[in-house]
Amino acid sequence: MGKILVTGGAGFIGSHLCKFLLDKGYQVVCLDNFFTGQKSNIISLLDNQNFKLVEQDIIEPFYLEGEFDQVYNLACPASPIHYQKNAIRTIKTSTIGMINVLGFARHHGSRILQASTSEVYGDPLEHPQKETYNGNVNPIGPRACYDEGKRVAETLMFDYYRMHGMDIRVARIFNTYGPNMTFDDGRVVSNFIVQALRGEPITIYGQGTQTRSFCYVSDLVRGLYALMESDIMGPVNLGNPAEFTIKELAKEVIKLTGSSSEIIYQDLPQDDPKQRRPDISLAKERLSWQPTVELKEGLPKTIEYFKKVLNI
Repeated sequence: MGKILVTGGAGFIGSHLCKFLLDKGYQVVCLDNFFTGQKSNIISLLDNQNFKLVEQDIIEPFYLEGEFDQVYNLACPASPIHYQKNAIRTIKTSTIGMINVLGFARHHGSRILQASTSEVYGDPLEHPQKETYNGNVNPIGPRACYDEGKRVAETLMFDYYRMHGMDIRVARIFNTYGPNMTFDDGRVVSNFIVQALRGEPITIYGQGTQTRSFCYVSDLVRGLYALMESDIMGPVNLGNPAEFTIKELAKEVIKLTGSSSEIIYQDLPQDDPKQRRPDISLAKERLSWQPTVELKEGLPKTIEYFKKVLNI
């Protein structure tokens, strides 16, 4: 089997991807600067002779010995709390960092997959969102460092394809959840679970009528692999089309945790999308992929993980 570089490999999705690839027999090099990634996510992989960890920020040029068949670029903080903490560094990751990773892949003749995001659609005026939709993004808002950064990263991918004939894949990832999420990342699933387990009020921003579609991480990783192994460049939406209101999610978390938490409401952050649901027709047709883990199955697994993390 070949050798694969996973940038952001100690992160939430990256750590699951590293394990998935190792289980398939690949050699995996995990590159991470541990800004949001955690060593605990990959601690069980360190004894695997086919796994290597490199501490590195993709904003800085890097060199690795050996030949690499594929590169999965997952390096970028992905939750508002994390990506707004240092907005300039976030956009550098998606621009300078993207150029560095593309340069690495070009040098090695590697196929490269960019983990893009549903955030490229902004606060969408089309519902559900198809890959042909160009989005409704505020380029000067507080979320732009991530939204526009990822849009530029997609641009760079396709320009390197057009100019250098590079073998590219672009995945647009919708809300993903599961074990290895950080408990303080501010994402709605982790927020609700942590608040419920601690018996704190569950905070809903807005009225809770805004919708999201939640994809369990094992389904998402299968989708990334299917796209990488396919002959389609993308972009391809990867997510679960089952749509829930934020209030429905909060009530489900309270029920599954047996919590006595009450729900409180606060103002909706600027540019927060009102609806988010992927049209996955392309992934179904071209990748033979669709999610199989429903929210009622994935949430309990995620709750058990957070119980361990919080020692509850």
